[in-house]
Amino acid sequence: MVNAELKTEISDEKVEKFLRSVADERQRADSVAVLEMMSRISNEEPKMWGPSIIGFGRHHLKYASGRELDWMLIGFSPRKGKMTLYITDGFEKYDSYLARLGKHTTGKSCLYIKHLTDVDINVLEELVASSLEHVRGGAMYPAHQ
Repeated sequence: MVNAELKTEISDEKVEKFLRSVADERQRADSVAVLEMMSRISNEEPKMWGPSIIGFGRHHLKYASGRELDWMLIGFSPRKGKMTLYITDGFEKYDSYLARLGKHTTGKSCLYIKHLTDVDINVLEELVASSLEHVRGGAMYPAHQ
């Protein structure tokens, strides 16, 4: 078993305080909307993960490489110029959602959106809910080695 030293862990910082610190008014409003959506979908209390990520739930990841770590089920972060949504199980099975989502880019398990008005919010909710269901079911892709 290989345990990764994770730099991003749950902190005692308050989510509301962090969101008030988001300087851009539009990004702050988008963040509140995503917070409400992820809270409703996950039925989990939001927690700060490190200084700038809001995460929901917690689970233990085991990768094919032997690496293990605790991570959020879903989460997001209002980054400068865009919002990052953390889709823990990656995007391999979500092509149909991404094709209908609207303007976005992706990384291995990150969905980048400039503004919520750039995407179909219903499709975004479906994507987040599907990912959450998949992760809660215990299935994981070995996306992060």
